[in-house]
Amino acid sequence: MIAIKRILFAGIFTCAVLALNAQSVLLPLGGNAWTLDRNKEGIRITNNGVTNWTKAGEGFTAYIRVAQPGSIKIWMNADSLRGSATLAVAILGTKREITLIGNASTFYLGEWTVKDSGYVPIIIKGVRKEGAAFPDIKMLKLEGTAITDKASYTKNNEGSFFHWGRRGPSVHLGYQLPKDIKAEWLYNEVTVPAGNDVVGSYFMADGFGEGYFGMQVNSPTERRILFSVWSPYATNNPKEIPEEQKIKLLKKGSDVHTGEFGNEGSGGQSFMKYDWKATVTQKFLLHVQPDGDSHTIYTAYFYDNTKRQWLLIASFRRPKLATYLTHPYSFLENFSPDMGNVERHVFFGNQWAADGAGNWYELTRARFTADNTARIGYRKDYDGGAKGQEFYLRNCGFFNDYKPYDVMLERQPTHKKPQVDLSQLP
Repeated sequence: MIAIKRILFAGIFTCAVLALNAQSVLLPLGGNAWTLDRNKEGIRITNNGVTNWTKAGEGFTAYIRVAQPGSIKIWMNADSLRGSATLAVAILGTKREITLIGNASTFYLGEWTVKDSGYVPIIIKGVRKEGAAFPDIKMLKLEGTAITDKASYTKNNEGSFFHWGRRGPSVHLGYQLPKDIKAEWLYNEVTVPAGNDVVGSYFMADGFGEGYFGMQVNSPTERRILFSVWSPYATNNPKEIPEEQKIKLLKKGSDVHTGEFGNEGSGGQSFMKYDWKATVTQKFLLHVQPDGDSHTIYTAYFYDNTKRQWLLIASFRRPKLATYLTHPYSFLENFSPDMGNVERHVFFGNQWAADGAGNWYELTRARFTADNTARIGYRKDYDGGAKGQEFYLRNCGFFNDYKPYDVMLERQPTHKKPQVDLSQLP
């Protein structure tokens, strides 16, 4: 009897805690929704929410991550309803049709039960309408025992977080250099698994204290090898950089485009359109060398698996600093907000650093970190770790098995030094 009373009391206590933590949230669609078919013209997601919704069959998915199971009641904040409109609302396999009638700005959509913590996709699709368009929708109101102050979603657009929230969290690997070496070279191998070469992805291989070097998926028909060096002058507009603080191009490879970049700092940029393939390991090599007392030369090489030779991307000279390689790192990011609901995964393997004499050191330890979108708690679909002789990074797609950041990782060594004759590079 005592045991039964304790169980009953524990159950009552748990229910009381759930009820106490339960609250309502406003889920702004400008930072938490994606259209069901991004290739169709028509329905759009803007900072103000869902708009230009004119066709039956079109719709969107909004996401929120709940910290506990329970109930979710949903209301829709809408504008521009002309006549009636019928919507299909689906949550975790349970679908209902709701007809909206009248000039109200808030419509109740129903109540659902969530059986576990994790991401909850709220899928809303247009079924039929009387007017010219389905209503514009700014946000959803959610409440119930599953909704607590620990729910994760992009709460507002302060700091342009609708943009960053829809892009999704970026994740990084900070490789640990051996102490007391003057590293000039960084070598890395990158493999994108089949189906993970998602448009908007930047698989950055050889990052350094003053720039980055890797490969991108820029569109369904274009891919690039990209190498950039930041100017020491702090600005997002390259036109503002004084002449004495500009990044100077020393040389570039054939078919390589060069210029300046802005928006996330400014500096010199180079890229080569190259149809790299998923499942094929790509090789990157970076050279960092002081040039006098106040300049550094950065040179990037990419291995062409078809031609079986190293290609020069570009060589830049940066003022105001004379340094060897510092802070080597890799990252995975999505730069297209419309693709922030699609998961991508990448492996980084066989990292090595070398000094000026050509002595190679294998880098088997890396710190896993994440950007502010993850740290502020708006998105929790991020992951990084070590599997065998490789590190991996994973982000976006609203998966539930996220990993803690700011942890040290260690892969198994390969003992396979880079097969490259540094004296014969272009």
